Amino acid sequence: MKTTLDINDSLLANAKALAARQQTTLTRLIEEGLQLRLRSSRAAPKASKRKIPVHKGRGGLVVGLNPLSNKAMLDAADNDT
Repeated sequence: MKTTLDINDSLLANAKALAARQQTTLTRLIEEGLQLRLRSSRAAPKASKRKIPVHKGRGGLVVGLNPLSNKAMLDAADNDT
């Protein structure tokens, strides 16, 4: 099938040069690229929704720790030995 494509000039020049180096046609190069792209899109796993783990333990924060302060939380995490 014949079709018309609008391709960026520098991309087309690079593709023509690659086709010449590989001793193939521009048409064949484009076909191979499309086949690779279509094959990789079929092989890609579908994204699934992941649940964020939530700790349901007891205890809570250390007495006096300000949960609204990132610095206080990081300092407490660093001091946890």
